[in-house]
Amino acid sequence: MGSTVVLYTWMVRGHLHPMTQLANHLAGHGVPVTVVVADVPSTGDSPQTIARLSASYPAVSFHLLPPATTRSEDAADPNADPFITLIADIRATNAALLAFLRSLPSVKALITDFFCAYGLDAAAELGVPAYVFFTLCVSALATFLHIPVMRSAVSFGEMGRSLLHFPGVHPIPASDLPEVLLDRDNRQYSTTLGLFKQLPRAKGILSNTFEWLEPRAVKAIKEGIPRPGESLPKLFCVGPLVGEERGSNADHDCLVWLDKQPAGSVVFVCFGSASSVPAEQLNEIAVGLEKSDHAFLWAVRAPVAPDADSTKRFEGRGEAAVDALLPDGFLDRTRGRGMVLSSWAPQVEVLRHPATGAFVTHCGWNSTLEAVMAGVPMLCWPMYAEQRMNKVFVVEEMKLGVAMNGYDEAMVKAEEVEAKVRLVMESEQGNEIRQRMTKAREIAANALEIGGSSVAAIVDLLDNLKISTND
Repeated sequence: MGSTVVLYTWMVRGHLHPMTQLANHLAGHGVPVTVVVADVPSTGDSPQTIARLSASYPAVSFHLLPPATTRSEDAADPNADPFITLIADIRATNAALLAFLRSLPSVKALITDFFCAYGLDAAAELGVPAYVFFTLCVSALATFLHIPVMRSAVSFGEMGRSLLHFPGVHPIPASDLPEVLLDRDNRQYSTTLGLFKQLPRAKGILSNTFEWLEPRAVKAIKEGIPRPGESLPKLFCVGPLVGEERGSNADHDCLVWLDKQPAGSVVFVCFGSASSVPAEQLNEIAVGLEKSDHAFLWAVRAPVAPDADSTKRFEGRGEAAVDALLPDGFLDRTRGRGMVLSSWAPQVEVLRHPATGAFVTHCGWNSTLEAVMAGVPMLCWPMYAEQRMNKVFVVEEMKLGVAMNGYDEAMVKAEEVEAKVRLVMESEQGNEIRQRMTKAREIAANALEIGGSSVAAIVDLLDNLKISTND
């Protein structure tokens, strides 16, 4: 057995799953691969999750690192900011990562998730080549590479909707940056900047995208433009790494229901496994869907209290008591043309079903790539993190969707939901988006074929590591 390539990530599906897909692709080239997972945030279910992944991906080894026995001052403070605590807890796992790496006979390289970028310290201590797997889009990568060298008299949060111009990136309204970047006097900002500053330390950066989707940002990074005068790590576009929901979803009620619907007729509404909206917003969505007269499949997640901290997003799926959350009589009036699920839907399978014609999404990058791979137009409703940036890229640059107006206000109104559903499902503009999505799907699939751009990037990565492939 040759030297192991170790991939290091953490216990959140939106990061764990793409890393698992990357590991599976590497294993497909005959590379011994181990995915090491920091048990952060620890919910008690981590061993079962790792066991399921091990059973589903037999060519990949998995190892769960124990939580740090000694927490930092930030992590130990019950009143500390949850984002700062999260990064501190992941960083505190470095000791366990280092011990695990030392226990292996030979380590060829370490590939860390972006949130685990302080794991580069462990690689440096052992003299192991280190790479970062950036699970967001490459346009966000270009932005984050440039922010540490920007000069500005005020915080981004004071700029309102003023457009920011980053190298290789479509102009972004300042208020569409992630919340953690809006106030530079806040420790969230300095914590995030600390992660950004790790990126140039890597020997290479892997991005979950394909070159056709974001050509300007790819070109800018390859030419080093985001960091003038510096040498940037080599960029490898290895996506789209879209997860298969391995297991038996074939008999899921919603897939059986979709089988009975006409091709391209259903609007799929799903805000991911970590997003929820207030009860009042659920009511507006319901009214808009009902008035649109289009068929819909809606995964409803129970609202999280407004004062709940952001870690609640990572604590599993909130099962919703659907009847109590929706307008009186809504389920009866829409019976037959609508289906409402309590929280969860097999998203990949739903998007790829022939009946699905549009996707109301929070614009998480994994969901965006899943829509691209399925060729389904997006109705973009960003909620947190970098999702507002993704909305800009999807709508303004990629032209693969439309924006839900009001996403940045207190409420998206029912009239807006109805109008945008009708636009995508009925109008010429919607048809143009659908045609472009079909092209994007074909190019994405080609990127993952032998000789395609993303497979070539993985082969190039292995060549950099001096690993021979069996393709």
